[in-house]
Amino acid sequence: MAAHATGDKQVPPRDEPRSAAGGLEHDINPLQRLIQQRLRERGWSYGEVARRGGLPRSTVYTLATTRNLARPPRPATIDALAKGLDVPVSAVRAAAAESTGLHYYDEVPAEREHPGDQERDLLIASIDELTPEDRRHVAALVESLRNKAVQERADG
Repeated sequence: MAAHATGDKQVPPRDEPRSAAGGLEHDINPLQRLIQQRLRERGWSYGEVARRGGLPRSTVYTLATTRNLARPPRPATIDALAKGLDVPVSAVRAAAAESTGLHYYDEVPAEREHPGDQERDLLIASIDELTPEDRRHVAALVESLRNKAVQERADG
């Protein structure tokens, strides 16, 4: 990290990442760690990530420096941050969830995998391509089918 001197102290430039805990990597949350690691790897600033993802610089800065997130960022913010950092959305989603004390599992446990199930693979792969309204319709249909199956098991 480049620094400029002010008297005896080394001060990081205004737009370079700093951990909220004074550089102690183990004292930062997973989302902070992901953002700061990506900034170091690419040599990007908060402003560059913000520009790439279409976010305000202040949002990127806040997420990179806030130790205790009260709640995960909104889905649109997670998507934009992933784009800005050039990482998969699932990585940002998992880091954001874990930073708030939640755990997000993108992978299905091995005992529940269904290799070769083309319909399942299509549904999973295309969910992010649907509009929010279409996802609500699909979710309502799935919930209806699940309720029907539960009722049939109870009746039978």
